[in-house]
Amino acid sequence: MQVSLVVDALAPQMGGIGRYTLELVRGLPSVPGVSHVDHYAHGRLFDDVKPLLTNQRMPKRSWTRRWRDRRQWQRLARSSIVHAPNYFLPRGVEQGVMTVHDLSVFRFPETHPAERIRHFEKHFLDSLVRARRLITDTATVRDEIVADFGIAAERIKVVPLGVSSSFRPHSPGELAEPLRGLGLQAGRYTLCVSTIEPRKRIAELLRVWRDLPAALRADNPLVLAGGPGWRNESIMAAIAEGEAAGWLTHCAFVPEALMPALYAGAKLFIYPSIYEGFGLPPIEAMASGVPVIAADRSCMPEVCGAAARYTDPDDHGGFRNAVCEALEDGAWLEQAAKASVAHAAQYSWRACVEATAAVYAML
Repeated sequence: MQVSLVVDALAPQMGGIGRYTLELVRGLPSVPGVSHVDHYAHGRLFDDVKPLLTNQRMPKRSWTRRWRDRRQWQRLARSSIVHAPNYFLPRGVEQGVMTVHDLSVFRFPETHPAERIRHFEKHFLDSLVRARRLITDTATVRDEIVADFGIAAERIKVVPLGVSSSFRPHSPGELAEPLRGLGLQAGRYTLCVSTIEPRKRIAELLRVWRDLPAALRADNPLVLAGGPGWRNESIMAAIAEGEAAGWLTHCAFVPEALMPALYAGAKLFIYPSIYEGFGLPPIEAMASGVPVIAADRSCMPEVCGAAARYTDPDDHGGFRNAVCEALEDGAWLEQAAKASVAHAAQYSWRACVEATAAVYAML
């Protein structure tokens, strides 16, 4: 099989879709049956995606080169399997594969910028109809597509995302130096990894931490790792207040090399997002041997299973009680750490890549 992979989600700082795309780039060439993989983004063909992953400035192309790339892409689109891992099939592709990670733009439009909503309203349904096969990360999103758009379930294949082997339990010796650089101590903080936006319910998490008993809050400061998303002005103000009060550390950017230690050093991981298509951070925390509290919404119970605890992030009292109970329940923390590692073992990027190639073989 010859594969043309749309890699427009690749960037120096990536979210979950970028990570998924990069794992496909890395893994597909070694899958039996895949003979060649091309990479297409921003109107260009890339033999090497490295320029997309750095701040390296790409040289301007002449009109002739742009025309040549366009013609070559049109030939590839006719002769290879085109996969769009980031929702939208390029124009002219009639029978490709499209990954739909979630339907948050349609189900929670108030949490998205207006320009993104307009883009989805204009192009999403067209891509959905043109795609010969659809991939979702979870059965939850597959069922939503069937219910909301009338797509036959047989056209949709569920392919769970994976977790890197770098996310694993660490020894105290492994954690000391990287956490020292972040001003943290192993087992002395609760972690949330998330972009700062309304759907993630970060404001609700901050209110819970503000209202914890003073002694419990002092022993368990909150670490929030993630850059700004959108519609977050009031959330950023609350973050500043928490940092000033001393119970919050906000790491807007953490180098990728330090993320495994940041996860593994946490006492507890909390993910209050009310809607996800998969939710990589809680699974990365689980693989790192960290107990998880997640929102009881969307696909979280499907992905995190019985190893996690769940709460309604919009119920302030219930959310606060769930956090207090978890932080004070040493037996559960110990048991959940072991259960988390065992549960996360079912997710691997290799399995994700191979299952994706199996979808290609269905065409």
